[in-house]
Amino acid sequence: MSARMKLKRVVLAAGLLASGLTAVPVLAGEVEDAIAERLTSAVPGLKVQSVRESEAEGLYEVQSNNGDTIYTTADGQYLLTGDLLKITENGIANVTEEARASQREQTMAAFGDEGVIRFPAENEKAVINVFTDIDCPYCRKLHDEVPQLNAYGITVNYYAFPRSGPGTPSFQKYVSVWCSEDPQAAMDDAKAGRSVAQASCDNPVLEQYQLGGQVGVTGTPAIVLEDGNMVRGYVPANNLAQGLGLL
Repeated sequence: MSARMKLKRVVLAAGLLASGLTAVPVLAGEVEDAIAERLTSAVPGLKVQSVRESEAEGLYEVQSNNGDTIYTTADGQYLLTGDLLKITENGIANVTEEARASQREQTMAAFGDEGVIRFPAENEKAVINVFTDIDCPYCRKLHDEVPQLNAYGITVNYYAFPRSGPGTPSFQKYVSVWCSEDPQAAMDDAKAGRSVAQASCDNPVLEQYQLGGQVGVTGTPAIVLEDGNMVRGYVPANNLAQGLGLL
């Protein structure tokens, strides 16, 4: 942290103290700690992952355990939810989504791609990480276009996100696919509506499902790009390739 930033925080805290908000400490870094403590005590079950100054002066950006972004004043008393927008020379930028994408990229990288069901492109130019539900109609529509995506140079990594949750038939179906001798072929069969022999083994389906919740997946298919941006819902293969700059 630069000396200028530290000074800014000390001045901010000092100003708040002068206005009577004595709960805010004056040491750099303690403002964030105080915000996290206040929010955690006020909202049962909330786990604060990070607190930092936002681009908007006077507001702090709080990342929570469920992927939501909260904005708060320095004393943690006033809260804002929703996306923070910024007017730029090129139009309106979504500051909140940019922050989400950065956090999502880090979370995906930390989790890694071990255990994904991969459909690799022979001449790989891009990778998409798709949270998928075997029984989701639009997930099946996207899967039908995997060969076309591969031809464009796009590798498809499937992460499990059975929307009905653990303990349901759809969840078990994904487990059976993952535990089969040939997960790719089993995925093809399952997506086509053909039966897959029931199987069980040590598997990452629950962990991948939980990962989806962490990165903000609310429906399927959810396509996470390499830069952390998320495409929500089905997109035709050619449109996706165009968006990735491959056409």
